[in-house]
Amino acid sequence: MAKKKDIKELVMEWPVTYDMYAQLPDDGKRYEVLDGVLELMSPGPAAPHQLVGGALYMLMQSCCSSDYEVFMAPLDVILSPTNVVQPDLILVHRSRLDIVKLRGIEGAPDLVVEVLSPGSRKRDRVRKAAIYARHGVPEYWIVDAQAGTLEQYTLENGQYVPGNLFEGEDKVVSDKLPCASFAVGELFRNPLIRKLLS
Repeated sequence: MAKKKDIKELVMEWPVTYDMYAQLPDDGKRYEVLDGVLELMSPGPAAPHQLVGGALYMLMQSCCSSDYEVFMAPLDVILSPTNVVQPDLILVHRSRLDIVKLRGIEGAPDLVVEVLSPGSRKRDRVRKAAIYARHGVPEYWIVDAQAGTLEQYTLENGQYVPGNLFEGEDKVVSDKLPCASFAVGELFRNPLIRKLLS
């Protein structure tokens, strides 16, 4: 029986697959596999990130749960053997729940959302956006707590096209997710968010 590789050995290998990733020892850190490269995610999400993510989860649960199953990180989304991601929020339409498996979501969800952290901006905006598009995720949202915005991207011809930039009291709407209906400002109403970010 082959011995398990430690994380340092695995980081040096390419391509890393889901099966290799699943065998990692639990070291208390979170990893993703992006195009076959094992990547350490930034340190645990900061308090504003968690507050905004929790608010978004509650809003999406209240307006979309009759049509969609709503999931929060950490949950593996296995887009391919060499692309395993953990978006902050995931929606899967109830007609497609066959992609929800014991080990995570296997295939493209209907919506993925990333809440930006200082160390994740480039990864979320560039690398992960390209991976989500390549694997057919129809809609991608990026939430920026610092700016108080929600950026919407929709998939067209295999690439994301900017949809809307919602800010202030703009009502978040989506052609692909007609159940979504809330003012983006609701994500940032908790006064602790502004206090922590000031």
